[in-house]
Amino acid sequence: MQNFLELYGEAALTAVGFFWKAGWAFILGYFISAMIQSFIPKEKLTRYMGEANLKSVSLSTIFGAASSSCSFAALAAARSLVKKGAHFIAAVAFMFASTNLVIELGILILIFLGWEFLAAEIIGGLVLITISSIIIKFTYPDEWLENAREKVKKEGPDIKEDFDWRKRIKSKKGWRMVGNSFVSEWKMVWEEILIGFTIAGFVAVFVPTEFWNKIFLIELSGSLPDWLIALENAMVAPFVAALTFIGSMGNIPLATVLNTNGVLFAGIMGFIYSDLMVPPLVAVNAKYYGKKVAFYIAVVMYISIVLTALILNGLFSVFGIVPESNRVVTEVAQFKIDYTFYFNIFFVLLAGWLIYLKKRFIKIHSDEVSEMDMEGDTSFKRIIAYLFIAIVFGGLLVNFLI
Repeated sequence: MQNFLELYGEAALTAVGFFWKAGWAFILGYFISAMIQSFIPKEKLTRYMGEANLKSVSLSTIFGAASSSCSFAALAAARSLVKKGAHFIAAVAFMFASTNLVIELGILILIFLGWEFLAAEIIGGLVLITISSIIIKFTYPDEWLENAREKVKKEGPDIKEDFDWRKRIKSKKGWRMVGNSFVSEWKMVWEEILIGFTIAGFVAVFVPTEFWNKIFLIELSGSLPDWLIALENAMVAPFVAALTFIGSMGNIPLATVLNTNGVLFAGIMGFIYSDLMVPPLVAVNAKYYGKKVAFYIAVVMYISIVLTALILNGLFSVFGIVPESNRVVTEVAQFKIDYTFYFNIFFVLLAGWLIYLKKRFIKIHSDEVSEMDMEGDTSFKRIIAYLFIAIVFGGLLVNFLI
């Protein structure tokens, strides 16, 4: 019992350490995202996404990278693109870009895994979009996807967004919109982040290395060919990610846990890219487009993720630059007076200012306030989030008393 309580306290402290390390990065990332959301007009871009060509995919990638990193928001925005006439290739490219190429995710990967993994994430994100586009182009089920488009056109509000960004960025209203967007983003992702970071903290402490050794065949390294282990890692990682039920921002600490326990580069990248494969997101796509199309998109994503992870692993191996992060959980989750301490103070003050702008926006422009379509933001998830808060605080109390 004593040993369990010690592990419980350590797990809670590790989870809080993850939050502490990433706090300023979340605020910075979502601040930049809010500015992009408020100051970059995207309405004109969607006019050029109706074809299955390089221009359409490129614009979708740029659009996605300039959008929210929230997985549920990415699906809702992709649905809007389809409704406006965007090709499904462009919609999938947008989904991958908005959950793999956004600034806030890059900052988090840099903190937890290092710049090598950040470089791999960016390169792999582009490879992922290219592969998925090719697969859809050659396997396009016309009848399914046209029926899905008709279904989408009958549902949900349309998004109108056309303005002069030069005027908006100089206006008080424009910056109030930044505050409104910043707070709205946090409202969408806080449960997912909290659940993901808490799970990562407890997995890091309670799940033994032997467990990961068996799942990812690490214990067979040397007796099996490296390419076979890399293939197994890439194929298994998406299923591990799906079982966590964690989206894009919440799975980076757990990726750090996998890295600490010796999971191969291919497995870690496959895990990170699989944020759109979690069951709640597949269910949202099923609601949007129907079960057949949702399954088709999931299969395309899975194949694309596995191939991308293997291509990255092979490419980086050829050049001898396979990233091996020296960031271990105990180092990432520690508390000390360093740049993290000062950055957290500064960005908490920035967050306070943005919350103030949000309140001003609601007070002055209440007629323009509308909640984003958040499929999947259920009361059940909120209950789980509050339960995890209680678990973490209980662990901290145990850690203090022991």
